[in-house]
Amino acid sequence: MSPPAAPLIHGLRFAEAPRWHAGWLYFSDIFAHRILRVDESGNHEIVHEFMDGEHPCGLGFLPDGRLLIVDMARPRILRLDAPGRITLHADLADLAVGGLNDMVVDAQGRAYTGSMGSHDPTAPRPVDADGRVILVEPDGSARVVATEVDDPNGPVLLPDGTYVVASFPSAQLIGFDRSTTGDLVNRRVWADLAPGSADGIAADSEGAVWTASPLQGVLRRVREGGEITDVVPISDDIAHKMPLACALGGHDSRTLFVLSLLGGVEAIGAGTTEALVETVRVAVPGY
Repeated sequence: MSPPAAPLIHGLRFAEAPRWHAGWLYFSDIFAHRILRVDESGNHEIVHEFMDGEHPCGLGFLPDGRLLIVDMARPRILRLDAPGRITLHADLADLAVGGLNDMVVDAQGRAYTGSMGSHDPTAPRPVDADGRVILVEPDGSARVVATEVDDPNGPVLLPDGTYVVASFPSAQLIGFDRSTTGDLVNRRVWADLAPGSADGIAADSEGAVWTASPLQGVLRRVREGGEITDVVPISDDIAHKMPLACALGGHDSRTLFVLSLLGGVEAIGAGTTEALVETVRVAVPGY
């Protein structure tokens, strides 16, 4: 059992999609329509504010440092070319089923984002389809690279290049190898966490994955095959606080940043959510 998490920043609405980059933790505050960043000391600032109706979620960085942003409901990926200057990177309306969710970007600038299908809570009408993974090339061209992935959440790339994504309804981590063109191949159940839950995830340098388990109020470190090596307790009352996402970062990459929702599922429907970011020190660094 790891030590409990310590608060870093309060006063958020719905914090999601954390990514550590150049000394800052970047994340989306979805219901507040903005992207923020915070350092290890809790100093924070707004990176970009969106209009009402725009819901930023998944984040990732191109090799040149520009920020890619998932707009959940459009669905599309935007690019922050300079402070205050947003550009359309890829329009995914013809490929997505339901809204988009999380995203991971590789060293070549290829972005993998999940489309939630019938599990999309933001969809204006029911979507009778399974989720899928969409690959967006650096030039903005896109294609579907995986289907029948229920509610894909929190994708990561392991040190060996393996793509892992969490399926929330099944509580499984789904793994894929990647071809030289970035396509996903050799699909497999990387770890089965049932009867637990699996939301946002983070990979470490040993190829293990930290998994936010909102319905259990904990974070678990899991190896391929399902072995759980560490557990971080976040909440003993999920009606009050649920961990949704996590990321490894900090000066030595041994800080696990935890993004939690306050108020439970009922608060989401009522639009009264609050959120916070907490930290816990871990033994194995990110990479």
